[in-house]
Amino acid sequence: MDYLIRPLQPEDEPILWEMLYQGLSAAGGQPRPPREIVQQPEFARYVQGWGRAGDTGFVAHDKKDGSLLGAVWFRMSIDKNNNGNGPPELAFAVTPGHRGHGIGTALLTQLVRANPDQSTITLRLAAGKPILRLYERFGFKVVDQTSDTIVMRRE
Repeated sequence: MDYLIRPLQPEDEPILWEMLYQGLSAAGGQPRPPREIVQQPEFARYVQGWGRAGDTGFVAHDKKDGSLLGAVWFRMSIDKNNNGNGPPELAFAVTPGHRGHGIGTALLTQLVRANPDQSTITLRLAAGKPILRLYERFGFKVVDQTSDTIVMRRE
């Protein structure tokens, strides 16, 4: 499959809402959650007001028809407990019909190359997600874990 990867722009917020939903979609044949789930604060913070200082990422489109294939993005933490100085949070999704074809690897490669100084990221993953292996291939290691958050660092 031929695809194009380009940097995300502030006007790409609608793309990120869609990718956020795709990333939250249920696996294992379970019903998909309602689209409104992305408006819950714990999810909306990854997209709402996209384009502020520190927001960066990439999106992949099919070269033939322009359809959305995936996106990866960093967002600087605005957590009041750390005065907004925490590690950036990573969001990442590939549309279900295009997973396992190298698009996610290409997107993450682009993000890592474009941000060589970002060695610490925060991820929110459910336990046992296969995507964890992809991050490990990029040299990220789990340094802290709670029930809903995995913090990884790349040395």
